[in-house]
Amino acid sequence: MPHEQMDEKQVAAYLHMNVREVNKLASRGRIPCRKIAGRFSFNKGEVDHWVETQMPTLGKERLEGIEKGVSRHHGFQADAMLVWKLIPKGGLAVPLKAKTRDAAIRALVDLADAAELVYSRDNLIQEIREREGLCSTAMVPGVAIPHPRHPLPYDIAAGFVVVGLTPSGIPYGAADGSLTRLFFLICCKDDRTHLHVLARLARMLHDPAAIEELMSATDADRLGEVLLRLEQEALGSP
Repeated sequence: MPHEQMDEKQVAAYLHMNVREVNKLASRGRIPCRKIAGRFSFNKGEVDHWVETQMPTLGKERLEGIEKGVSRHHGFQADAMLVWKLIPKGGLAVPLKAKTRDAAIRALVDLADAAELVYSRDNLIQEIREREGLCSTAMVPGVAIPHPRHPLPYDIAAGFVVVGLTPSGIPYGAADGSLTRLFFLICCKDDRTHLHVLARLARMLHDPAAIEELMSATDADRLGEVLLRLEQEALGSP
């Protein structure tokens, strides 16, 4: 629930941190919180958004810890395949035919629409545009993870991840001015699934060599093979 209120112990468990570290972040204003009656109070939705923005700067162990904490809090099985299961048939596009940010968004939504997962194509495109208007989701060099600002329980038939690789980089608003080629559109029906998918994907893309291998894919089959292997490796599977 996005409006759920948490104390420092609950946030520590949720993010797989110790309470002292959470209090330090809170006292320095580095994590969203409020002080009520001398104690820190955290809105879960704000914490989730903070985690999302911090993921590109976190180390592999911290990402794994966050995913474990989030999984435990929401009752997910931490060692189960997730991203791969959410990619529909036809949900991988190599090449993704787009030369602008808006064209990339429309092309990704069209993949999901063709898989009969979208009730309102235009509404979904607008939701994603509005999220990009807040700050670009091109948070990892060469990679963007567009998604709606809020989960869409009534606008999509089921949660999904669709992936596209453009022939050359396009300007997608990365803070460092770099171009983007690899796109993961995430659409979920609830906040808990969204954050879980995001955390898993961040682990899969943590190694620059993994991103380079994905970008070297010459067709959708190869892209799928690499994605499947990366998620298996993230889970410690052979």
